[in-house]
Amino acid sequence: MKVSWAGKRGLVAAWTVALAVSALAAVPAGAKGTDGGRTDGRGAHGSGYDEAALRHDLAAVRAAGDGQVNVVARVDTPAGPLRARYGTAGRGSDQPVPWDPEFRIASTTKAFTAVVVLQLVAEKKLSLDDTVEHWLPGVVAGHGNDGSRITVRDLLQQTSGLFDYVADPDVQDRLFQHFDENRYDNTPPAQLAAIAMDHPPLFVPGPAGSARKWAYSNTNYLLAGMIAEKADGTGATWRDLVEHRVIAPLGLRHTYIPGSNPFLVGPHERITLDTPDGGVLDATELSFEHTADSGVVSTPADLNTFFRALATGKLLPAEQWRQMRQTVPYDDLPVPPAGTQGGYGLGLRVVPLTCGGVYYLHEGDGFGVYSRPAVSADGRRAVTVSITSTTAMIDQDKVNRAVQTLTDHALCDRRTP
Repeated sequence: MKVSWAGKRGLVAAWTVALAVSALAAVPAGAKGTDGGRTDGRGAHGSGYDEAALRHDLAAVRAAGDGQVNVVARVDTPAGPLRARYGTAGRGSDQPVPWDPEFRIASTTKAFTAVVVLQLVAEKKLSLDDTVEHWLPGVVAGHGNDGSRITVRDLLQQTSGLFDYVADPDVQDRLFQHFDENRYDNTPPAQLAAIAMDHPPLFVPGPAGSARKWAYSNTNYLLAGMIAEKADGTGATWRDLVEHRVIAPLGLRHTYIPGSNPFLVGPHERITLDTPDGGVLDATELSFEHTADSGVVSTPADLNTFFRALATGKLLPAEQWRQMRQTVPYDDLPVPPAGTQGGYGLGLRVVPLTCGGVYYLHEGDGFGVYSRPAVSADGRRAVTVSITSTTAMIDQDKVNRAVQTLTDHALCDRRTP
């Protein structure tokens, strides 16, 4: 079973071994919350992708999670939204999944951080070719790490080779063996980055213009957030920058950065996981996801608004949007239905569609909650799927394949066979 924390592809074998997965009876496909909000059975698109098709695809996502997940999906189109949901608001609840639940979007935060950095590039406050050493002298050093060899572009594109701080054995132990004692941890980004510097890099980037290797590391976005704060020059924090440059201009009323506040303020689901001693861990409240790699809370509706704004030029000038979509190959997600793997840009994945063209996304894998937003290249259609655990970490490969199928159908406006 592939598991992760905060979108963070760390080494969590200890948790995997310790986790005792019980076989709870799944809420049947026809349980509360399966309605899509329409009564004519056709959805917003007549013979195209409609709410019946969305429910079909979302049921497949839930089945891929062995029925032990609650799921909600929203598709926004020029003709209006489509919605579907399965499951309840939490283990033991008789209330359906909220239509637009708040959840920690984990690594989808990286797209927000990348936008802020690229806005600063457009304002000529920094360059993608600036080195980390230029902005953060002495921070990336030791054990073979060299900030003078790593650019801002490398950070955003995951081509720095830096060790992922989440994979550090002590971090793993704190989060997976002693979760309750550490769920309110607020270690500053600089200290988290320092943990990564205790490990040698996976590789060192070559000279400017040379081919780049790719390896996902949350350390990259800790550093990107720190650089954004310095480059902005106003004393604003990463949180301030995202709120003032992205959240407020787009009117994202249910998107926020809670920081050290462990509570969600709007309708949300409870996240539960079985423990080895037969107990149940409620992982809903936490504050260790508070940094530029994972710190945003949002909803399906707001995420669709964000990604549609990004794709239609409302957040970045044309040149920075072009740079954001320049990709290198990645290898950490299943090959999509189109049969060709996508590429990783600057805080954004670019993935081919079966109907031609591409779509954009950045997934987020948190502690028992999984964010899957995507948008068509023209920004006309966007889809977000939110998945919440009720008993165990999910098999991400199985669930990712089911979500990829739903996304492809929704963005191609294609009914299921």
